[in-house]
Amino acid sequence: MSDVKLTATARTEFGKGAARRLRRADQVPAVLYGHGSDPLHVSLPGHDTMLALKHANALFEIELDGKTTLAIAKDVQREPVKNVIEHVDLLIVKKGEKVAVEVNVHVVDESAPGTIHVVETQALSLEAEATNLPSAVEVSIAGLEGGAIVHAGEIKLPAGTSLLTDPETIVLTVSVPHASADDLAADEAAAELAAEQSAAAHADEA
Repeated sequence: MSDVKLTATARTEFGKGAARRLRRADQVPAVLYGHGSDPLHVSLPGHDTMLALKHANALFEIELDGKTTLAIAKDVQREPVKNVIEHVDLLIVKKGEKVAVEVNVHVVDESAPGTIHVVETQALSLEAEATNLPSAVEVSIAGLEGGAIVHAGEIKLPAGTSLLTDPETIVLTVSVPHASADDLAADEAAAELAAEQSAAAHADEA
C-alpha cells in the first residue's frame, strides 16, 4: 500500500464539455462517495493522480477545503486509445474498517526444471483493512513439479487479510510441455537437411 496526498478542488460544472476543459487543464474529474455522505464532485491534479494510480490499492489522502478525507480508488475510467484517465470514483474509508479489494497475483521463485507455469486467476478478492491494503499476493512455485495445482485457499495471505474468492478456485498450474507432432517433424526435417548439407560439403572437399 502507498499513501498518496492529493489536493482536490470542488467542481461546479458538469457534463462532457466541462470534463474536457478540466482534462485540458491537467485535471481529472472525480467523485468522492461513501459512509452515507452525499457524493462530492471534485477535480484532482492530473499528473499526480496518474502516478498515484500506478500503485495498486493506494490509500488516498484527499485534501478539500482544509479537510482531509481518506479514500481508495474503486473505478478508473480511461480513454481506450490514448489510455488517458477520464474519471475516478473514490470510496471514502475510515481507519479500522475493512473493505473488499481485488489484489493481483505475483508469482515468485521457480518451478522444477523442465516445467512451465500458467496463472489461471490473475487477481484474488480479499477483505483487508482500508488503511493497510496489500498491493499484491505472492504465490511461491519453488520446486513444484509438473501436474501441481495451486488453489486460492492454499495461498498464504498478507497479514490482516481474509480470502473472499472461493478457496477451490485454481490460481496456478504447473506442467511439463510436450513437443507437438509438427514440432518433432520440423526438428527431424532440420536434422536431415543439416546432414545433407554436411555430406555435400564433404563431397565438394573430396
